[in-house]
Amino acid sequence: MKLILCSNSPRRKELLAGLDIPFEVRIKKGIEEPRPVGLTPVETAKSIAKGKAEAYEPENDDEVILTADTIVVCDDVILGKPDDEADACRMLRLLSGRSHQVITGVALKSRNASRVFAVTSEVTFKTLTEDEISYYVEHYRPFDKAGAYGIQEWIGYIGVTRLEGSYFNVMGLPVQRIYEELKTLPFAHC
Repeated sequence: MKLILCSNSPRRKELLAGLDIPFEVRIKKGIEEPRPVGLTPVETAKSIAKGKAEAYEPENDDEVILTADTIVVCDDVILGKPDDEADACRMLRLLSGRSHQVITGVALKSRNASRVFAVTSEVTFKTLTEDEISYYVEHYRPFDKAGAYGIQEWIGYIGVTRLEGSYFNVMGLPVQRIYEELKTLPFAHC
């Protein structure tokens, strides 16, 4: 099996490397990531991951395409990546002192099999001060992160008081579930 990660995310590359499964990164520019209307957050994450996978075709019979999309959900509102500093601060204020869900949709696709699934984790933040929010946004620039934070960064160290589910899912790739799903593909040998 040859795994193809269709993501430029450094976190996803790092997490996938931890599985000790050889993979290569393949990127196409200009892939749209529209948020479908009228779906639940879980179905939204799955739909976006599946849409990304549809932009790629395995080049050989032994290739498996892997795409993913992570969203943060608070009060049934989907938080994507922030537009700017003000938007990042707004999102962190919304998450402050509350629990929210982190949902990663994943698509695995070979020439003769496919799987689309989602993994949900629940994260609770302490009440963050304005100084903590400003410090994090200014120093860590979380503009490429759903919900405007990375659990593996400073804000996670000082702010996360509870986590239910996969830590790696919150980082952006539920590697344990991916490993299990890869083992079920017809030709996979993990």
